Amino acid sequence: MMVALLVVLAAVYVVYFTDWFKPKTLHLSHAVRDLHRGPARPGAMPSLKFGIDRKIGLTDVRVVVGGDPSTNRNAVTVWHLVSDSNSIPMKTFFYGQYIPGMHPEIKGTRPQDLATNVPYLLMVRAGKYTGEHEFELQ
Repeated sequence: MMVALLVVLAAVYVVYFTDWFKPKTLHLSHAVRDLHRGPARPGAMPSLKFGIDRKIGLTDVRVVVGGDPSTNRNAVTVWHLVSDSNSIPMKTFFYGQYIPGMHPEIKGTRPQDLATNVPYLLMVRAGKYTGEHEFELQ
C-alpha cells in the first residue's frame, strides 16, 4: 500500500511540477529597425528583426500571410527556410536574411516584400521546440 502511494505521489509530482510533459515553446518577438542612413528612399522597407528567448539552432522558419496555415488553407507563405543539417545557434535574425545552415524550402525562391497593415504569422521550429508570433507592419 505504501509503495502504491509513493508511486502515485511521484507521478503527481512529475506531471504537475516538472516540464517533462509540457510542450517545448519558444518565445518570439519582433522589432522594426531602420538601418538605412540618410534620407529615406521611396518605397524602401524598414528592416524587420525577430528575437528568440534563447540562443538555439533553427530547423524551420516560416512567415505566412493571414494566420496559421493549419487552420487557414489560403494562408500564403512569403518566406520559408529549412535546415537539412545544423544551422548555427542564434538569438536574433532579420526577415529575408540568409541564415547559415538553412536554405529556402523551394530552391531559388526569395522572400516576398511585406505589406503594411497586413497580419503575418512567424512560425519557428528548432528541434523539439516550436514558437509562433503574430505581427503587422505599421
